[in-house]
Amino acid sequence: MTTPGIPNDLVLSTSCFGNRLSTIEDQAFATAAMGFRKIELGLSENPVSVNGFEDTRRETGLEVVSVMAGCLKPMEPEMASTWLGSPDPDQREQAALSVRRHIHLAQQLGAPVVVLRGGSISDPKIHRMAEALAQRVLKKGQSEDYRDGVKAFVRTLQRTSQTQIEHFCRSMHALHSEFPETRIAIEPGEQLTDLLHFEAVGWVLSDLARHDLGYWHHVGRVHTRERAGLPPQGQWLEAYADHMVGIHLMDAAEEETRMPPGSGEVDFALVNDYLPDGVSRVVEVKPRHGRAEILLSVRFLVDQGLG
Repeated sequence: MTTPGIPNDLVLSTSCFGNRLSTIEDQAFATAAMGFRKIELGLSENPVSVNGFEDTRRETGLEVVSVMAGCLKPMEPEMASTWLGSPDPDQREQAALSVRRHIHLAQQLGAPVVVLRGGSISDPKIHRMAEALAQRVLKKGQSEDYRDGVKAFVRTLQRTSQTQIEHFCRSMHALHSEFPETRIAIEPGEQLTDLLHFEAVGWVLSDLARHDLGYWHHVGRVHTRERAGLPPQGQWLEAYADHMVGIHLMDAAEEETRMPPGSGEVDFALVNDYLPDGVSRVVEVKPRHGRAEILLSVRFLVDQGLG
């Protein structure tokens, strides 16, 4: 017997479906059947076409609240939309073209926000340093020595990334000027080599303050970075809550993220304490977690006051 959906005000990311449902229509009807009224077009290794979604949306009543830059192409470690800060002008132009396509899609679907995830620093020396840290944690685990090494690495990254952050800000200024009616939000990346580390997010938000750039929090990634000795969840939330327009909700433990909320180490009571009113709360778990686990996640988040 199919578990009934739980009516809720959460958002479901289409990235949760993976290969299970091959059309946007099937994804939309499954989303509505689980009790969700809102959907995000998320990243996937096998993205589906959104052609024909208008009729389905009218039938289901679903609202598209956000579009992830990159959702139109198969997910890769480094996607074109993450090159806005690249030192290569051709790559920056490719990134701008990609983001424009996603903004046009968002406008077509009535989604008010396009979310950009952090790109990677290009300096090969920084990548070699990150690889050395990865080898250290494999041998010794997340020791205090490793965490001290991560902090020193991030200080080096901050100094080295200044030029790319400037490129990123200039690219964002141009996009905001071209599409003032669509809100863009930045989200921290997953790797230590990402440009959008804690301090960089503050720099970018300050530089683009007049464009009302938004911040999108990623619970799992910040938790992973916290375990490595970097700024904790509460520090991110306190620093950027005033800019926050959305949050990706999942659990995390050790190196794993995108676990169903309630199954890992994340302190969701802490998250709830900092969450401003009106923020889009998006459930984003790995596709191997099916309908039953998503519904359990919804119940957990509702019980935590997040649903």
